[in-house]
Amino acid sequence: QDGIIDERGYVLNDITVEALVKQSVSHAQAGVDIVSPSDMMDGRIGAIRRALDAAGHINCRIMAYSAKYASAFYGPFRDAVGSSGNLGKADKKTYQMDPANSDEAMREIALDLEEGADMVMVKPGMPYLDIVRRVKQEFGVPTFAYHVSGEYAMLKAAALNGWLDERACVMETMIGFKRAGADGVLTYYAPQIARWLKED
Repeated sequence: QDGIIDERGYVLNDITVEALVKQSVSHAQAGVDIVSPSDMMDGRIGAIRRALDAAGHINCRIMAYSAKYASAFYGPFRDAVGSSGNLGKADKKTYQMDPANSDEAMREIALDLEEGADMVMVKPGMPYLDIVRRVKQEFGVPTFAYHVSGEYAMLKAAALNGWLDERACVMETMIGFKRAGADGVLTYYAPQIARWLKED
């Protein structure tokens, strides 16, 4: 899970926020420019901002995973790190967002910005381009999208099978993110895109 759980497997919001605050301050002390909590716990952005400021890290920014959906597209990552087996019959639907609900994302983003977030993340990316567009239009803040493992795996598998022109489809995907309003994209394709651009 993305939080500390009790003996019944229930995620403990406040205790998790305390741990996130300690992690964030530790990262700032180590020299990071941005901390990016991806847990979706309530109140964590405000708590982190207060702790960073109190510790003198006023220029350390916060990228909030404000719109993180309970998605099936995380599967390849969970398999790679072994966390899919740890979940067992559990899921993250109690604190990650319902894929059918777009209004909740707007409420969560508004709360995170009010608490001190400098930029926001929409995750996953391709199935949620409408959310990226709404965020950019409604809030006008730096908005990022996460091109997650399942999205990467689909393109990679299709390319390896000769079904798609990998470079053309990947670059078209990145343009789609930009067109939707994303200021940046986190993608497993980043090293390969960098190589392609160098070849040009």
